[in-house]
Formats: sequence, C-alpha cells, structure tokens
Amino acid sequence: MSETELVLRSTRVVTPEGTRAASVTVRDGKIAAVLPHDAEAPAGAQVEDLGDDVLLPGLVDTHVHVNDPGRTEWEGFWTATRAAAAGGITTLVDMPLNSLPPTTTAAHLDTKREVARSKAHIDVGFWGGAIPGNVKDLRPLHDAGVFGFKCFLSPSGVDEFPQLDQEQLAAALGEIAGFDGLLIVHAEDPGHLDAAPEAHGPKYTDFLASRPRVSENDAIAGLIALAKLLDARVHVLHLSSGDALPLIAAAKGEGVKITVETCPHFLTLTAEEIPDGATEFKCCPPIREASNQDALWQGLADGIIDCIVSDHSPSTADLKTADFGAAWGGISSLQLGLPAIWTAARERGHTLDDVVRWMATAPAALVGLGRKGAIEPGRDADFAVLAPEETFTVDPQALQHRNKITAYAGKTLYGVVRSTWLRGRQINDGATLAEPTGELLERP
Repeated sequence: MSETELVLRSTRVVTPEGTRAASVTVRDGKIAAVLPHDAEAPAGAQVEDLGDDVLLPGLVDTHVHVNDPGRTEWEGFWTATRAAAAGGITTLVDMPLNSLPPTTTAAHLDTKREVARSKAHIDVGFWGGAIPGNVKDLRPLHDAGVFGFKCFLSPSGVDEFPQLDQEQLAAALGEIAGFDGLLIVHAEDPGHLDAAPEAHGPKYTDFLASRPRVSENDAIAGLIALAKLLDARVHVLHLSSGDALPLIAAAKGEGVKITVETCPHFLTLTAEEIPDGATEFKCCPPIREASNQDALWQGLADGIIDCIVSDHSPSTADLKTADFGAAWGGISSLQLGLPAIWTAARERGHTLDDVVRWMATAPAALVGLGRKGAIEPGRDADFAVLAPEETFTVDPQALQHRNKITAYAGKTLYGVVRSTWLRGRQINDGATLAEPTGELLERP
C-alpha cells in the first residue's frame, strides 16, 4: 500500500456526521482517513494546518453552461473551470446547449470532450440533450457516459436546441426510462408564456409579468403526472416558483422519482431590488419577489428542494442590452455561489453543514458520483477551504469568468475561499490557479 501523501488539519471539518476538529489524510488522490485533530501525521506526509478555517468537500455544480465549442466568446472550458476552482467547486457538469454543436449525439459529445480535455482545471462531466427527432440518439449518448438528458418545454433561446411538445416529451421520457436514465427539465409551460404580456423595455416588473409562476407550476404538474405514468426519473431545473412546492412534496410522498434544484440568484436576489435596465439580473424562469424567496428557503429546509446549483449562463456584454425583452437571459455566478449562499444561509440560521449538503453532497448524488461530495474515506480528496467569517466585496474585474458581468457586483459577501484541492493537489491557493489537471467524467 502506498504511503499517506497529505494531511489537512482543521478545527472545523465538515463531515457527514457533522462539523468537528479533525485531520484528513490523503493517499493516491483519495481520502484515506478522517482522524482526530491531534493525530500524529505519518512520516513524510505534507501537513497543512488550516487553523480555524473550515475544510469543506469540494462543491459539485451540475448546472453550468460552458458554451464551448462554438460560443467560446461567451465562456469556455478554460475560463469556466478556473472560475469554478476559484469558488471552491471541484466538479461541474456541462449543459448540452449554447455550444455548437449541442450535445445531442454521441459524435457531438466526442467533439465537446476533445475541446474540454486540455482545458479543464477541475473535473468535468456532460449532460446530453433531448430535442425533437433525436430519440434514437439517447441510448448511444447514455452508453457514451452522459449523466442524463436535458430538455426544454418552452423555447430555449437558441435555434439549435428546440423544445419538446407533450408528445415528444412522452417519447423521450419513455425511451430514457427504459434504461433508467435521468431527464432534467426546464419546466415552463409555453401556453402560459404565450398568453402572458410580452416582455419589452427596461422595466423588470414587465419582464416578471411575462414569466408567470403558473407557467412553472403547470409544467411541473404535467411532468409529475408523466413521470408517475412511466415510472421514470425526472429532475426539475432551476425552480423559481415557491407555489410549486406542495405539488412536488406530494409527488415525493407518493413515490414519484422526482428531484429538484434551485439556484443562488433565486435565494439571494429579489425582484424588488432589480433596477430598470439591469439585465444582468435577467434569467428564465425569473428572480421573483421576496415572499417567494422565503418559500424556496422553506422548501430547502423541508427537504423538498434537493440541491443548489449555479445555472451559470453567461454571455457577452453586448447581449445584455437594457431591454429586458431583447437581452440574453442568464446570470453569471459560478465563482460566487458558495459565498452568496453562505451569506444568506447564515442570516436564516442555517449552517455550513446545510450548505455542503445542498451544494456538494446532493448534487453528487443526483448524478451518481459517489466518489464526490463528502469528506469520508474512499471519496476523492477534493476540498475547499473557507474563511466563513471574513467578507469581501464583489469586484467583477476580479472574477475568472470570461465576461465580467454579474448580478452580484458591489455586494459584500461572507465566505472567502482560501484554497481549492483536486484529488489531493492544490489547484487554487487564493491568489493563483494551477495548470489544468481536471479529468473528464463519465456516468458511473
């Protein structure tokens, strides 16, 4: 057996059993043991005493639009994975759209992997896409190792990734259920969107009215019914409507195989604070009112919402015109998710144990990555070191994102990421980022 290479020691280590003082030993890129804080370090091991900084498992973000290849001026694997590493994220799963080609065939997946291979600063996996006419491609994508399949029930915003109608949704979900795959769904009902007032101009209230909660609620209700009928696994993406929580809770209680995510922007930003013309806040579904935000936090506390992921969806500055109808819809937050959520969570009485469960353990479980998401023996030695009592003010120019646009500009947040470690190797020391050593992941 090889020898212990590294010991990370902290008075606060977040483990599945709770936060405690501990020494975490690493061997061959894996966590070998979680020992008492004062355990003697093995001879020859590198020892990092973190003092009172908190040792967390590396975060897992299963909703990132990297846009590479094809729209690399929007982001790209090099910049996205650097931003993730700077923010304490050690694993991401890339969405199948906004890149050219989209990840809707096994050949397109090969193209994306080839582009990502030399640029990944952290570990990267891939979602496949379910679009009209590609049911025949779903099984080959599954066999090639994608973690599941994304679809839209309303227009995606890009022509090469059309939405599914109800007949197409049933066909895709039936195929995916046949091999026990996972369908992840942008759930907004197009009929309600068509009936709502059209978004135009600089007023956020007009944009919010164009994406009513009922569009989410009814789309989710229909998805639940279909998942129940087909005994299929489904996941609701970026939940913004608190009104849908009772439907989801009831479905879970009936044994429907449904999981749900929400995002930092829905939990930390409110419609009431968005200035006219500030389209850095535009996303679909939209940021809603403060009372709705309270419901989402309660859904997390109650276990109805499973996880928090970024939905990092960047664009170039010229696409963020001051017209909410015309502007690109997407929020850049990959590097800021941990401090943004920690800042809001601590105010609501939640702990870092909760944050780790929502942002590391549950997303890893969603995609079946049992080697990620927790500090316990046998898992990958992926860590983030956080100073949770320290604050910083968001300077967009200091972000690693390719385009320095963020809804968090100027906000003061708690939680400074001191360092990030990937399989026992420090990839971010708080000031500099190492060269890429990330691996491309396949579904276990």
